[in-house]
Amino acid sequence: MSEDASSPAASRTGWLGALWRGFTNRCPCCGQAGLREGFLRIRPRCDGCGLNLAEFRADDAPPYFTIFIVGHIIVPAVLVVERVWAPDLWLQAALWVPATLGLSLLLLPRVKGAVIGAQYAAGIRG
Repeated sequence: MSEDASSPAASRTGWLGALWRGFTNRCPCCGQAGLREGFLRIRPRCDGCGLNLAEFRADDAPPYFTIFIVGHIIVPAVLVVERVWAPDLWLQAALWVPATLGLSLLLLPRVKGAVIGAQYAAGIRG
């Protein structure tokens, strides 16, 4: 069974629902099956509803949005810590480099899923 943007299941899934489902690694259409099969690889088809997930291409959007989000979290935190406690530079580096890497690795697959969900909700293919 293949779903498209004009199907009843697609119309029941709004923007926020599709974004949340993608962010939580679930199919943006049915919300039941997993969206990814690896760290970033998207499944070719949804096991639950049969939606052709290969039609959705996130390309460069997820890294861009991830950098944007991580930057808006880390930079203010660095500035607040510097202003309030003024730790040594080595301590700043030991704190913020792993925090930046960890947050980036945590968010990248989720942001990719959210981009796929947004494409599904907007009816964007290929």
